[in-house]
Amino acid sequence: MSHPQPLAYPHGQSAFDAIRHEDDQGEYWQARELAKELGYTSWQFFERVITEAKSACAGQGYDVSGLFTEVIKKSTGGRPGKDYRLTRFACYMIALSADGTKEEVAAAKTYFAVMTHEQEMLRALIDEVGDNPLVEVAQRIMRRQELTEAHKRLLARARDAGVITPQQCARFMNWGYRGLYPDETEDVIHARKGLAPKEEISNWMGAMETMANLLRAVVAEKRMERQGIHTVRDANRTHYEAGKTVRGWLTSEGIYPEQLPTPTKSYKQIVKEEAARLAREEEDERGLWGQLPPA
Repeated sequence: MSHPQPLAYPHGQSAFDAIRHEDDQGEYWQARELAKELGYTSWQFFERVITEAKSACAGQGYDVSGLFTEVIKKSTGGRPGKDYRLTRFACYMIALSADGTKEEVAAAKTYFAVMTHEQEMLRALIDEVGDNPLVEVAQRIMRRQELTEAHKRLLARARDAGVITPQQCARFMNWGYRGLYPDETEDVIHARKGLAPKEEISNWMGAMETMANLLRAVVAEKRMERQGIHTVRDANRTHYEAGKTVRGWLTSEGIYPEQLPTPTKSYKQIVKEEAARLAREEEDERGLWGQLPPA
């Protein structure tokens, strides 16, 4: 399969977009580049900010080493220089710990706050679902409904960028899937799951996989809005990069979307079963009240 070619960001991009990097592990920022954009001329002072941000993350139970990866860079002369590979959330925590009187810091808080809430939702879902089948079903139903609405908003935004025809829409969606999964299109995912013809892949995703796709759609929509995407090519790339970002969050937790199990029951089936279960509970509750003696 061919890999997407680099696309230039739209005019008017944020300074933090300009120093954003991406590789097979997802998006990241370099601390020394971030320091300059936040108005810090002294690396020593900025390291203190990083230390405060790391302490704040540790206090909240985050994997600090996964958020702030220390990098030693070789130099042609003098001592090797230390830098950090930073996730989006690490940058956000640095912005919170930085000098709030700097205009650059205020701008960073706004920029990096985007998606932070969604990342927290993902972490909460990981903790909540566990091995509880009832929670899995409830979360799967709720997130699937949210995914449908998120796809509607995303495609509406894509239409504004010129994604009009069914073929363009299919390609646009595939760019998102290829970012989230290991370069897999919808057809490849469909075949891997062993689904019958015309089955929707979103009907055969567990709670975690559904949530991952929900975040893909939300991140893509917000980026398209923020960056003012107005071409099909930029829309496709933005969707791809959003998928890569979410994949990076997941893999940092040891979760790989393509390895998540395919449920044994479709979304439509669990909706019917859940409705029947709730009806039985309501009937049992009415029967219980009917057995109580009159007041």
